[in-house]
Amino acid sequence: MAIIIWLILGGIIGWLASILMRTDGQQGIILNIVVGIVGAFIGGIIFNHDMNNMDFTLPALIEAFIGAVILLAIVNLVRRGSVR
Repeated sequence: MAIIIWLILGGIIGWLASILMRTDGQQGIILNIVVGIVGAFIGGIIFNHDMNNMDFTLPALIEAFIGAVILLAIVNLVRRGSVR
């Protein structure tokens, strides 16, 4: 059941981050899920969050969102040479 929650929340967080970074039209649901989940790992590393603790608290979701935005900024920087 936890994997389904990860996929749903990852998709939502990835979608919100893509809206903020204006890349929503370029990516579909699968890429939104990937961005959200990878963003959660990036946010966990940046904020020293325990990776073994799979909680869905508000601070953890905010960390995932910030990580997803950072991931999309890096992708934009590599792809276009500038952050949008």
